[in-house]
Amino acid sequence: MSPALQRAWLRRGPLAWLLLPLSALYGALALAHRALYRSGLRRTDRLPVPVVVVGNVVAGGAGKTPVVMALLRHLQERGLAAGVVSRGYGRSGDDVIEVHAGDEAARTGDEPLLVKRNAGVPVFVARRRADAARALLHAYPATRVIVSDDGLQHHALARDIEVCVFDARGIGNGWVLPAGPLREGWPRPVDFVLAHGQPPGIEGHALQRELAAQAVRADGSQRSLAELARAGAVHAVAGIAQPENFFAMLRAAGVTLAATHALPDHHDFGNGPSLPAGATILCTEKDAVKLWRTRPDAWAVPLQVTLPREFVAAFDRLLDARLSSAHGSPPP
Repeated sequence: MSPALQRAWLRRGPLAWLLLPLSALYGALALAHRALYRSGLRRTDRLPVPVVVVGNVVAGGAGKTPVVMALLRHLQERGLAAGVVSRGYGRSGDDVIEVHAGDEAARTGDEPLLVKRNAGVPVFVARRRADAARALLHAYPATRVIVSDDGLQHHALARDIEVCVFDARGIGNGWVLPAGPLREGWPRPVDFVLAHGQPPGIEGHALQRELAAQAVRADGSQRSLAELARAGAVHAVAGIAQPENFFAMLRAAGVTLAATHALPDHHDFGNGPSLPAGATILCTEKDAVKLWRTRPDAWAVPLQVTLPREFVAAFDRLLDARLSSAHGSPPP
């Protein structure tokens, strides 16, 4: 997505109005797609365990993967065996595969690999998330909860709980693609809304996000962010939906940035950026799974997400109800 288009999505300016007829067509197709599943004309796969979908309605990402990892930590604290399914955006091939910590992001997709390394739970990817989920349950039959990283619009997989994540952009200009940023019209029914950055007009639970106190290298060595801030100017790299958010958080932590390298989301680092030898490099965890192939000296700074207590309590009540149902998931 070009910067011009992303800027156009923030307001209803000339470019957005020009694209509005295409949005009407896109919106109609999205409604028809959903209606096919609701009517039963297309099959919805229902699993024997509860499915939690964490996604967003805004194109370009809104910080859902850190929420997935925070939810996984909570499920682990409760003693509930969980697994993760994903499409594996940007990977080569469409086969159903299990993600291993030593894999390359080109095989698995960067976000599934990050989740695997961060949470250590079973992670499977496939073009159809239902196929990934069935493969996961076959390999790990003790799994009690499936978490889908993204997939609010993937209606082929039945879900028990939907969590929609927003960042500071909210719904932008409120129009669907391509005149606006929305994958589907909003509001639409979901169980929970999580938001960070105080997006206008979005009612939900407020997420707390902050950079971790420790940065980590490919070899596992750690260094405090405060120490890196005292060491002098650094090069900051981010290939995420909103790179400036990462740069702003570094500056807020007292880090002096000699240069920033804002890259497209899911950038594979196969062709740049050119980073000077010997420079101190800070990147996101998501970028590190790819950047470490060529720059193992780069420091990854994890993003820590704290789930609001009231959200956790409500989530647990709903999940417990699903876990106690006869077939794991309620009837359609």
